[in-house]
Order: sequence, then C-alpha cells, then structure tokens
Amino acid sequence: MTLMRVLPFTKLLLEQTVTAGDHVIDATAGNGHDTLFLAGLVGDSGKVYAFDIQEEAIASTRERVKDFSNVELILGSHAEIDQHVHTLIGAAVFNLGYLPKGDHSIITKADSTLAAISQCLHLLKENGIVAIVIYSGHEGGSEERDAVMEFVKQLPQTQFDVMQYQFINQQHSPPFLVAIEKKTAKKMPPDA
Repeated sequence: MTLMRVLPFTKLLLEQTVTAGDHVIDATAGNGHDTLFLAGLVGDSGKVYAFDIQEEAIASTRERVKDFSNVELILGSHAEIDQHVHTLIGAAVFNLGYLPKGDHSIITKADSTLAAISQCLHLLKENGIVAIVIYSGHEGGSEERDAVMEFVKQLPQTQFDVMQYQFINQQHSPPFLVAIEKKTAKKMPPDA
C-alpha cells in the first residue's frame, strides 16, 4: 500500500462516513467534483447542498450533476449555510482557495469560512465529519489557513476529534486536510 494523496484520502473519509439518505454540504462547489461524489454517496433519498459565490462555478456544477435530482445549488456564500440548511448533516466538505481555471483573485476568506465551519459543526450529526482541504499557496491563503488552524485547535476535545493530514516534505504550500469528527455523546447510566 502507498500513502494516499490528500484528495483521495478525503474521499475515503467521506465514503466511510456518509450513508444513503444523509444530507450533506459541499461548501465550495467549484467545478462540481465533490458535489457529484456526494450525490452518489447519499443516493436518491439523501440531499446535497452545494454553495458557491461564482455563477461560473454553479453553472459548471449544474452541468456535472444534471442527472441527479438530489442536489440543491445555492449561488451564495457558504457563510449563509444556516439560511438554507435546517436539518442534521452527515458531512460537509470545503476546498479552500480559488476556483481552478477561474479568477484567482476570487478566493475563500477566513471570516466567511470560519462562519461556515461553525454552522456545519452545529448541524453535524454524531460521527459526522467536516473535511476541509486547505490550499494556501496563493495571496491571502496563509491568512485563511492560520485562522482555520487556530479555530480548530480550540474545538473542545470532549465534543470533536480534529485530525490534520499532510505531506510535510513537499514544497510550494501543498494542500492538506483538516478533518473534524463529532463525537458520540456519552450516555449516562440509568440510576440504580
């Protein structure tokens, strides 16, 4: 077995977590690859909410998922998740940075990303995960990376497990994954 790259490892975590019928969030739809992947995982009885602020990204995602009726595309900020999603979610995925092959000056930013992560954690069911792939090699990327890392380090360990997955000997700011799993609430034993 060889070490998995960041994106395949992220998909493996989602495959192990998301079940048919789940509601899930693609917080950064981009070109629709994660939206399509999630739509297949949740099946017809589940739902994918895909957010992006760029019409180009929504159009690309719409084309990619045209054969799926379980996807809701939202042209808007992922900081507005709580205005659109009112049910527990099995997972959420973020790919921070800019739209590949798009305008590199339009990037995800720390304030909206932290708001979106917070909202996802509030909606997350037990044993669900929030997977955040951080690309920081562009202007503004290191500020967002640092803000996200500071935020996740402060999450209470009694409620969440937080993991970082990255290759540490690669140059040029390679992407890395931060995965947050919501722990199962401890059941109190009945009074004797």
